[in-house]
Amino acid sequence: MTPQCRPATRERGLPDALLAVRAGEGDEDAFAELVRRHSPNLLMLATHMLGDTRDAEEAVQDAFVSAWRRLPEFRHRAAYSTWMYRITVNRCRNARRHQLPPLPLDVVPEPATEEPRSSPSRAVEQNAAVAALATALGDLNADQRACWILREVHGLPYAEIAYVTGTSEETVRGRLFRARRSLKEAMAPWR
Repeated sequence: MTPQCRPATRERGLPDALLAVRAGEGDEDAFAELVRRHSPNLLMLATHMLGDTRDAEEAVQDAFVSAWRRLPEFRHRAAYSTWMYRITVNRCRNARRHQLPPLPLDVVPEPATEEPRSSPSRAVEQNAAVAALATALGDLNADQRACWILREVHGLPYAEIAYVTGTSEETVRGRLFRARRSLKEAMAPWR
């Protein structure tokens, strides 16, 4: 059996680093496994950054096409997932330059209510709070929004966010501080 014809199920247990090396050597099954593993998180990131599922899907697709082309030069200074976050954030930044509407948060599932039977007034209040948060996130600049999403939604550590955004950890901390302060002020009426 040639390396190009290996069943995709063999790739499932391999670490990302090995799959990235194989994909860089032209192994399409290895790259397909990387796409399968990382698409959901990258799509969630892009959707939060762009606010539109179609735009997010296009940005993630463009990111994977770019990654496929650039894999032979990938030097493993960061984890493959971090490298893909960086490419995706850059694609989203480029896409944001061409769109102006604020970021809707209706793509984020609402937390489950504690009461088994939620009242209609409570549902209206929750929807208004989600809309206020969406507006507040939309008011952040793209760099602050990217840092906030990578930290609060995806849970990335500061060092990885710095790599993804192409800045220093201190810059990430500053952006997160300003983003959190802005969101706290905007959401003060909802406390």
